[in-house]
Amino acid sequence: MSAILSVNQVSKTYASGHRALDHVDLEINRGEIFALLGPNGAGKTTLISIVCGIVTPSTGTILVGGHDAIRHPREARSLIGLVPQELAVDMFSTVASSLRFSRGLFGKAPDAAHIERVLTELSLWDKRDAQIRELSGGMKRRVLIAKALAHQPEILFLDEPTAGVDVSLRRDMWKLIGSLRESGTTIILTTHYIEEAEEMADRVGVIDKGRLLLVEEKATLMKKLGKREMDVSLVEPMAAIPAELAEWHLSLEDEGHRLRYVFDAQAERTGIPSLLRKLGELGIAFKDLDTSKSSLEDIFVDLVEKR
Repeated sequence: MSAILSVNQVSKTYASGHRALDHVDLEINRGEIFALLGPNGAGKTTLISIVCGIVTPSTGTILVGGHDAIRHPREARSLIGLVPQELAVDMFSTVASSLRFSRGLFGKAPDAAHIERVLTELSLWDKRDAQIRELSGGMKRRVLIAKALAHQPEILFLDEPTAGVDVSLRRDMWKLIGSLRESGTTIILTTHYIEEAEEMADRVGVIDKGRLLLVEEKATLMKKLGKREMDVSLVEPMAAIPAELAEWHLSLEDEGHRLRYVFDAQAERTGIPSLLRKLGELGIAFKDLDTSKSSLEDIFVDLVEKR
């Protein structure tokens, strides 16, 4: 699969001495959905701003669709649609004219059918003649998304697109992302709603303190780093875990009513049969067993805490 975006050794150090990005290497494949995860201040927005030409990197090179984003920013930027975190629109413009203006900024010929299609997909067609200042916060967020799509970009950046928005917009957003992906648009998103990344993304990157900790196929990441848990519900509560169970590194939960065992589901030996035998030998009766696997959020938190 060919890369539509290549980031090579990109760093950003501000005049204050703060290093926001530290030699980031990243390739985004054409047509994929890539989720960039990280805590606040990790460098997500800085990286997006550099790729979009808003911030100048201290070091490194960026290729967007084969165009050098630093030497030829206009050509590179014309391939990118950006939905920023902050509302940045002309509040006195109408919805439709705002999209037409955005399209014209990128040298695209007028296309009323495309504008109508985007507004319809984002439930904005009925508001096309309304001034943006008259809209609700959720509707203004929809306008930002529509503006980013007005010039039919090949890459769409969504920086925390559903933070603080209503359920209806979130549903419309993911429906639109699905249709864009089917049409070949490459989508890069940052989000605090990790379950959305788990649902939608093909690959996941985790960034913290300006460094890209990993980039993996989502399924590979879940398989490689995901753990499984087994909860053993006890018939009688336990005050402490017997020394004979030390090798399983159990934890006591629910005021002594439940034993929790964390294990690697991919390991040749999980330790479950021997644990259950040992419980029987010790006369520890249980009434139920329940297993669950790690979510992407569990993996993310674990990676950042280790970092």
